[in-house]
Amino acid sequence: MTSSETARRGYGWTTKVAFAFLSLSVLPACGTKPVNDTYSLTSVPVVEGRSVRGKQILVPEPTALKALGSDQVVVRPATSEIQYLAKAQWSDTLPKLVQSKLVQAFEASGALGGVGKPGEGLAIDYQVVTTLRAFEVRTNGPATAVVELYVKIVNDRNGTVRAQQLFRATAPVSGSGGPAFVSALDAAFARATADIVGWTLKAI
Repeated sequence: MTSSETARRGYGWTTKVAFAFLSLSVLPACGTKPVNDTYSLTSVPVVEGRSVRGKQILVPEPTALKALGSDQVVVRPATSEIQYLAKAQWSDTLPKLVQSKLVQAFEASGALGGVGKPGEGLAIDYQVVTTLRAFEVRTNGPATAVVELYVKIVNDRNGTVRAQQLFRATAPVSGSGGPAFVSALDAAFARATADIVGWTLKAI
């Protein structure tokens, strides 16, 4: 996994970022029937950005194509081929996991007046609308986790798009098997999330 200094050069971070890396969660199997190993995203970046405590944001569940909208861990051995990691699954659908971690990262920044999901009754100023473009391990070369999210900041009062950008992050896979693949995806997603949070705080 690359160092934070290398990551800042590689991804052009302009905000001060500290990562709170939690241990990778592997939920134990219950009962006697064989089940898949179950994983969750655990890394939450803590971004120190511009304070916008007068603003509240909504983070809807990301949209995604069917291949990324399930609880399967995607592996791409070739550009036109998609497979799923054998005997492994996410603890929920991937879009819900991504939504939950984005909310946690915005909350951890301490820079906003409020952060919520649809249905929580907040008076919203902006929506952070995301589309999952990639969340996979590519194995047609050195195994690498690739995460891409297209993000729009939408003014909730008039529906106009204030800013939009594609965020991409990668992380090398160290080792083999499910834990190594998921750990790399976790690291890549944390980097993308840090960039998204810092960019949003500047844009609103």
